[in-house]
Amino acid sequence: MKAVTIFYVLNSLLIANEFGSQKATAAEPLRDLFTDTWVATDALGRSLPLADEVGPPRSDRKVGMFYFLWLGRHIQGGPFDVTKILAADPDAMQKPDSPLWGSLHAPHHWGESIFGYYLTSDESVLRKHAQMLSDAGVAVVIFDVTNQLTYHDDYMTLLKVWNQMRAAGNRTPQVAFLTPFWDPPKVVRKLWDDLYSKGLFRDLWFQWQGKPLILADPDLIDSLEDHSEQNTPTEILPGHTLGQRFTTDKPFRGAAGRFPTWSQKQSAVTITLFRNGPEGERLASSRFENVPDNGWMLVKLDAPQPPGTYYLEASAPSGKIGWWSDTNDTQPHGQAMADGKPVDGDRTLRLTLADDEANEIHNFFTFRKPQPDYFKGPTQSNMWSWLEVYPQHVFTNSAGAKEQMSVGVAQNAVGNRLGSMSEKDAKGRSWHDGARDSRPNAVAYGFNFDEQWRHALAVDPQFVFVTGWNEWIAGRFNEFAGVREPVMFVDEFDEEHSRDIEPMQGGHGDDYYYQLIANIRRYKGARAVQPIQPKPIAIDGQFEDWRNVEPEFRDTIGDPVKRNHRGWDPKVIYQNDTGRNDLVTAKVSFDANEVKFYAASRERLTPPTDKNWMLLFLDVDGDATDGWLGYDFVVNLGESGKLQRHTGDGFQWEPVGNITWKFAGNQIELSIPWHDLGLAEPPSSLDFKWADNIQPTGDWSDFTLNGDVAPNDRFNYRAVFHRPETKPSGR
Repeated sequence: MKAVTIFYVLNSLLIANEFGSQKATAAEPLRDLFTDTWVATDALGRSLPLADEVGPPRSDRKVGMFYFLWLGRHIQGGPFDVTKILAADPDAMQKPDSPLWGSLHAPHHWGESIFGYYLTSDESVLRKHAQMLSDAGVAVVIFDVTNQLTYHDDYMTLLKVWNQMRAAGNRTPQVAFLTPFWDPPKVVRKLWDDLYSKGLFRDLWFQWQGKPLILADPDLIDSLEDHSEQNTPTEILPGHTLGQRFTTDKPFRGAAGRFPTWSQKQSAVTITLFRNGPEGERLASSRFENVPDNGWMLVKLDAPQPPGTYYLEASAPSGKIGWWSDTNDTQPHGQAMADGKPVDGDRTLRLTLADDEANEIHNFFTFRKPQPDYFKGPTQSNMWSWLEVYPQHVFTNSAGAKEQMSVGVAQNAVGNRLGSMSEKDAKGRSWHDGARDSRPNAVAYGFNFDEQWRHALAVDPQFVFVTGWNEWIAGRFNEFAGVREPVMFVDEFDEEHSRDIEPMQGGHGDDYYYQLIANIRRYKGARAVQPIQPKPIAIDGQFEDWRNVEPEFRDTIGDPVKRNHRGWDPKVIYQNDTGRNDLVTAKVSFDANEVKFYAASRERLTPPTDKNWMLLFLDVDGDATDGWLGYDFVVNLGESGKLQRHTGDGFQWEPVGNITWKFAGNQIELSIPWHDLGLAEPPSSLDFKWADNIQPTGDWSDFTLNGDVAPNDRFNYRAVFHRPETKPSGR
């Protein structure tokens, strides 16, 4: 076998059946691309930190990304792009009847993704999301299913696509779900019935403490026997008790009452469950501190209790607290009580029933109760936040460990209250140190995001939940949270007042994506870039001499761009067939006179006469501010074997000369004299990128949208020719 074995065996990683089995896991161990060693500098001149700055990897730190499945489910015309509407009419926010707006409550985009106004069902976009998030170091995407819809068809499409990628050897994030905060049973049971109980795509389930993670209140997923009729709040006075005797014909695992605090913040009460009555067997008791106003306080049982007669009692009040009651008899075989004596009416009562499916669900998942509030912080252990204002709280587990924090791009908070993104003084992307940054282009720098990341890095929890990736839309309202304005948008509004990290067309582009990666590396650490271990290489089209050259630079398998899918507007079809050669591996060797490059594609390379064939971009001076996107030279542009130097502004190049090169089958090799790169000797390092069939527009987005590049997007490989001095960890 003349070709290097490791490149040919890549084909054995590919899925035999394009769609595969829904229960299939990866055919081989997932391929490590060493993405934490890739380098990049964004449009603002911010370079990604490397191992010498962030320290070694920490496998016990995980990052989750809030992810949205709803693009397509709620179409009501459009797309209506708020940014474009306000550009056309800056006064449109005062004109609710303007024809530029969609109807009241209709979804409006805050801006346009780099992938257009796409639908979640667009498999090309789903594939790219998996690649970008995995490259960033995101372990899990957490689906938003908080509005009582699971988006079954969309998450199944995503799981199918990501399963195919894994079967080909690629890494992808895993998945979990954030369910409705106050009413999760319907959604949790639907997810159980449709996905988890069937064992579908098991390899993609994110595990926490040895079980699949689900963000849901475990106390609310059971079937309920609910007696919530109320017409009066009865205060619990010090030294006295209130109670409710009840009879049930079903087994139950907990009992709760609903308790008003008249908006006081530090009320407390003890709730105890007895068998039969106040003098009966004491079954369970809990003390509740900082009771939320009108909250249901649940006493949990260690084991389900059988049908029978029981008594729930509230005692030892602190602060002002009562029990919502009804002066009428509302419960069959029920009786309100005070100080152990019967009184008129009944008190609110909710029983958590014990059923076989609920027992299975309880035992199957690791539950974390989601906290919807941006300000309150944890009210118990084993809660997680999804978004908070700065400084965010740390959420602890039952062992007291600092388990989780949220980091947000922006927050629809105004002062100390929940608000709309379109309100004045909402905490947008430029908000930090208590005010909006008014400097030009402040929106691109992610000051809010950075402030939250710095706080999370200082606290250093086990898990960081980032909001978010691809929400993009928000309904149009005229009233929210007691505020009325002619036009309002709650969760997303415009570029400043939005919280998506997915790159956008125009505006801040991909700046937030690389800001995300930089902070994930600061949180999780990174591996050191390994120096080149050169071998003598003959440019002869044989390739066997590359076998022992290290390191091996890798790229995603199966990612050349192929897209054909309708957009939000059904008349718009997003079509792109620029994907051609699937770049999978590269190597570099050198000697005193030349630097030599190797690349391999998954299948046989197309003819070198093809346009934009196997371009090689080189940054030889380590300065990302000069050249085109930092690149000083390019090989094969316009003509195979030609070396060109950047000149002028933008995508402009001038000939330097021809180079020695060969290709055969799925491999190419070439050599460039150091002096042709303006160097008298090998530099300490050199950054490079292979690109096939990009459409040279002079814009960074070409690396994301067209052909195939290695490494992905704006990233570069770094070839280190001399071992760098070791610096102490920055952590």
